[in-house]
Amino acid sequence: MRIVLEENINNKLLELFHQLQAEHGNLRWWPADTPFEVALGAILTQATAWRNVEKALDNLKAADAFSPQQIHAIPQDTLEELLRPSGYFRVKTKKVRAFVSHIVERPFDVMFEQDVTELREELLSIYGVGPETADSIILYAAEKPSFVVDTYTYRLFSRLGWVEGNFHYERLRALFMDNLPHDVVLFNEYHALIVRHGARVCKKTPVCEACCLQSMCEYYEYRVN
Repeated sequence: MRIVLEENINNKLLELFHQLQAEHGNLRWWPADTPFEVALGAILTQATAWRNVEKALDNLKAADAFSPQQIHAIPQDTLEELLRPSGYFRVKTKKVRAFVSHIVERPFDVMFEQDVTELREELLSIYGVGPETADSIILYAAEKPSFVVDTYTYRLFSRLGWVEGNFHYERLRALFMDNLPHDVVLFNEYHALIVRHGARVCKKTPVCEACCLQSMCEYYEYRVN
């Protein structure tokens, strides 16, 4: 993947943010009550819709199994059944078990004392935690500035004409990390706005006629001309 955007990158990124914010408002993500719930959600949302994650989280709450210690003590088959709604439940059970085993030994209050680079490296060392999951935990649970990118980000930026080539997580993340102030609130809202816009407007089949970004979008210009 190549970054095509070369001039005034900071200004253009902030302009995009303000356009999305004007359209969708303040979203105040992540939908969770505790840092541990954020982390569980970040793992369970891999390759599934959030509504399915909510069902699995509700199952854990109903079973009174909503702490690392409680989940760690659950038999494998029981945990699999509780996580079934999240899809790929056997694999996700292994990921959740690996994560809670780590947290039992290294609680969040210990892990979160580290800077972003160290914390990210530790999270990525845990089975089942990839870059997007790690950055989600850092941003939304630890409340530290690590930008989260995903397929919504890539699709939007490809259509804007700001990136080209195959999706590359670290290069796309670096576009934000290198050109925006490292502010938790900004990163939080920006990622949430991109996801909201991607889910409602810049979908696989885009609703360009309803898009607030027409004036800056190469894809829209190509379509109308």
